[in-house]
Amino acid sequence: MSGDLTIRFVARSDYEQWLPLWNGYNAFYGRSGPSALAPEITATTWSRLFDAYEPVHALVAERGGELLGLTHYLFHRSTTAIEPNCYLQDLFTNEAARGKGVGRALIEGVYQQARLAGCSRVYWQTHETNHTAMRLYDKVAERPGFVIYRKPL
Repeated sequence: MSGDLTIRFVARSDYEQWLPLWNGYNAFYGRSGPSALAPEITATTWSRLFDAYEPVHALVAERGGELLGLTHYLFHRSTTAIEPNCYLQDLFTNEAARGKGVGRALIEGVYQQARLAGCSRVYWQTHETNHTAMRLYDKVAERPGFVIYRKPL
């Protein structure tokens, strides 16, 4: 399936196709219905993707004019390296595209952009119940064993 697949930067004209993917991603993680993201968060996220002063970027997977998936990533500094790191924050494909190389192509697209930015690593997190995605992640990256802690403020 990935033969005629294009991985490219998101464009402003993609909003109508990006939004259902974004909403699907958030629904997958339980952010829908009463717990949905506020509309201003979606609007801010979209605007950040086009702000040259923001470290947030987006790639989309497209075939025949249809967006099949998205990934958002950002670059940041670290106290343990001189080069920046790349955090792959969001990755989502529509249901019909799953298991067909789209997710892998999006990850590879982020790897390419991270190399171009001089990053020393790309990393991401997923929920421990996301077994389908983890089968792919175990093939394209290493699992370092860190546990995440967080405190909402």
